[in-house]
Amino acid sequence: MLAVLTVLLSGCGPSFANLHLRVAAGSVGGVYHDLAVPLASAWAGELGIETPEVLATQGSRDNLNRVLSGSADVAFVAADLAADAAAAHPGKLAALARIHDDYLHIVVRKDSPYTSVPMLRGRHIAVGSPESGVEYIADRVLQVAGLRSAVAVNQLSLEDSLSALADRKIDAMFWSGGLPTPLITEYNRKVGLRLLDMSALMPGMQRFSPVYGTATIPGSTYDQPGPVTTLVVPNFLVVPTSMSADVAEALTKGLYDARPQLAAVNRAALSIDVHPGIETGPLPLHPGALAYYRAEKV
Repeated sequence: MLAVLTVLLSGCGPSFANLHLRVAAGSVGGVYHDLAVPLASAWAGELGIETPEVLATQGSRDNLNRVLSGSADVAFVAADLAADAAAAHPGKLAALARIHDDYLHIVVRKDSPYTSVPMLRGRHIAVGSPESGVEYIADRVLQVAGLRSAVAVNQLSLEDSLSALADRKIDAMFWSGGLPTPLITEYNRKVGLRLLDMSALMPGMQRFSPVYGTATIPGSTYDQPGPVTTLVVPNFLVVPTSMSADVAEALTKGLYDARPQLAAVNRAALSIDVHPGIETGPLPLHPGALAYYRAEKV
C-alpha cells in the first residue's frame, strides 16, 4: 500500500518528508530502468524525500501487477497493457503522463539468412521475460504472422536474449524499447545485428489495438543499411488512484523538471513533453496530474 504521507499546511506547501516510493522499472539495461534511476534521484531532490526504490522487474505486466497489489507506487507501463488493465480493474489505475514511445525490435544476427518475420518459421525465438510487455506484443506478432505454433519460444530477459543470439542459441529475438536501447547498441558493436521490417504485419497488429502505431527506426540508430518499419506503442507512468493528489501533482512536475537528466541517460527522454503527456487514454489522468497540466495551461 502507498506509504502514508503527512501533509503539513504551511506557506511553502505540503511536506513530503515521510513519503516512501517504489518504482517498478523493468529489466536492467532497458530504457524503463535507465530512466527510472535518474528520475528517482530527481524526485528525491525536488520533493525532499529519500531516493525512491527502483525495482528491477520483468516488464509492463509485472509492473502493473505490482501497482495493483500495492507492492509498487509508480510503474512504467506500455499503453496496450495499460488499456487492458484499465478495463479489467476499473477505477484502480491512473496515469501521471505519457512518456516516451517504445519501438518494437525484431532482431537477428547480421550474418543470418532471415530477412522477414515469416522466414522465422521453425526457428528458436526469444520473446522477452515472462510477464513483460515484450512477450505480450511478441505473441500478437506471431499470431498475425501465422507462426504462433510454428516457432520454439524462449522467455528470456533482454540481456539473456542478446547473449543467446550472439552465441547462436536462438535465431531471433523481440524487444520493445526506446531508441536507442543501450544493450542492443552494445551487442551490435560486438556481434553485428540486423532489424527485420514488419510493414506487412502492421494492419493485423492495428486490428488488435488502436494504441499501436507505425513508425520507422532510422538506420543511423543501430548502424543499419536503411530505415526499418516497425510498431510503436506509447508508455505511461502509472500510479494507483489511491495516491494523494498532492503527491501525484508533485511527481508529475518532477518528471518534467527532470527531462535534462533523463535525456542525458537516454535520448528516448527527449520526447517527454507536456503536450503529448496528457494523452494517456484509455487510462485516465490522476486528478493530481491533471491539476499540474491545468496549472501549465496545457
